Amino acid sequence: MATQLRVPTVPITELEQSAFCRTDESLDSKSLAEEFDAGVRWQKLPISYLKARPEELNIRITEARAQLGDRLVVLSHHYQRNEIIKFADLRGDSFKLSQYAASQEEAEFIIFCGVLFMAETADLLSSPAQKVVLPNLEAGCSMADMAHIDDVLDCWDDLQETLSDFGGVVPITYMNSTAAIKALCGRNGGIVCTSSNAAATFKWAFERGDRVLFLPDQHLGRNTAVKLGIGLDEMLVWNPFKPLGGHTADELKKARVILWQGHCSVHTRFTVAQIEEAREKYPDVNVIVHPECFLETVQAADANGSTEFIIDTIGNAPSGSVWAVGTEISLVNRIGQENPDKTVFCLDSVVCPCSTMYRIHPAYLAWVLDGLNEGVVVNQISVDDQTREEARVALNRMLAVV
Repeated sequence: MATQLRVPTVPITELEQSAFCRTDESLDSKSLAEEFDAGVRWQKLPISYLKARPEELNIRITEARAQLGDRLVVLSHHYQRNEIIKFADLRGDSFKLSQYAASQEEAEFIIFCGVLFMAETADLLSSPAQKVVLPNLEAGCSMADMAHIDDVLDCWDDLQETLSDFGGVVPITYMNSTAAIKALCGRNGGIVCTSSNAAATFKWAFERGDRVLFLPDQHLGRNTAVKLGIGLDEMLVWNPFKPLGGHTADELKKARVILWQGHCSVHTRFTVAQIEEAREKYPDVNVIVHPECFLETVQAADANGSTEFIIDTIGNAPSGSVWAVGTEISLVNRIGQENPDKTVFCLDSVVCPCSTMYRIHPAYLAWVLDGLNEGVVVNQISVDDQTREEARVALNRMLAVV
């Protein structure tokens, strides 16, 4: 077997997740020098940006962006700070933004205000002539970091050896994964999914094999499988630090869904107890959560769905309705601001933004914009040709599945 016993490790991005949590402060940006006190990893940049106040950075970004004109497209994920969102040509979830990037054929530069796997996907889908930039290279994703390509390759080899004569296995990777894992799925008959079409990709996969290997978020995989009527006794969690993921060959042969041991650091903060507290305080509350939450949290909510689903559901709800939301706080706050006729609040009373998204500070956006105006491309994200070709196969399969 390929998998050997190894020492369990926790991604640094996971250890740093609570760095920006607070109970009595707003999420308004400070100078980057002040935010460095959070104690997470930050990419180094010139001191003039480090000490600049937010209002100064706002002016610098506005001027630099105007100078670049149509040569530039700025994309911002919903979880970004308001001070970043305001400069975006489009805001959305990771896949919506990547699709938009692919459609902007005239833009020479694409600045992706998100995290690394999102910038990689934008590079996969855009033309080779375009340059994708991530303002802060330390903006990773703890979930994506929980599925290291070497561990996944070991897992895949073990599953091929164990299951090849027993109906095989079809890999599905969530959009929140590295380009290398998307490529693994592409060359092995697999597919990429979003939180919107996960159920459809499961059905697609079961038409082609007896089992699914779902990467890297076990909770989205479990919630999707349960939605399709698959029992919990038909699922296993693959622990990459144990031989055969911690299971026997017979257990793997009996499983229909093999879930990678990964999760979202933001969405696993939401609990049934928080939902019960919200219902006690607001008897008419509507609870809506993301499917990256724990199964019991999803089942206790009134609705669950993707980021876009949450935004649209609350946006189209009746005036005066009350909403408790289980997703990233920056987005929840923005939904509340854009729906002043409704009561919108986060299930978690502790303010915990996504610590990696939050690293796209205005100082970094100003820095990369100034570089482009000076003819210097800072922090370009470029996927090698083979990975690009194989990953696009899996992405194109996803595009064909509704």
